[in-house]
Amino acid sequence: MTTVIFSHGQESGPWGTKIRAMAEQSEDIGCAVGSVDYQGIADPTERVHKLIEECRDISGPLLLVGSSMGGHVATAAAAELGAAGLFVLAPAYYMPGYEELTPTPPNLPIAIVHGWRDDVVPVENSIRFASQCHAELHVLDGDHRLSENIDEINYYLRRFIEKITS
Repeated sequence: MTTVIFSHGQESGPWGTKIRAMAEQSEDIGCAVGSVDYQGIADPTERVHKLIEECRDISGPLLLVGSSMGGHVATAAAAELGAAGLFVLAPAYYMPGYEELTPTPPNLPIAIVHGWRDDVVPVENSIRFASQCHAELHVLDGDHRLSENIDEINYYLRRFIEKITS
């Protein structure tokens, strides 16, 4: 069974609206789901270590899903965890002052969803990352939170999971 593990962003929690919607979608197509709680951990490197520890004993295909800083964290942990795929929303890549922390793209299927109106993480950062690794890239009419785009996100997530698990 494929397991989908969610990594939330800096200011959100493990079971926010987007993660709940994506978790329901994932369960509907037969996946196990979990979400790591990073509240109180500001350091992205500590978050990466926590994700790795929480996923070490998962057997079967692992799909990592992350939003904003959670996208950065999921990307940084993906190779070490042997993830089957990476699905990220407005990932915090190439942020000013932290560019050197942007993880090297892992060699696995990657899908990125980003909003054109994102005023926290510029959409150009996702375009730059996607062009390096030929990731699937979906740019939507949304802001950083992408809360108005949950149906579109779930459409792309379902397609991505089905592609990974087929």
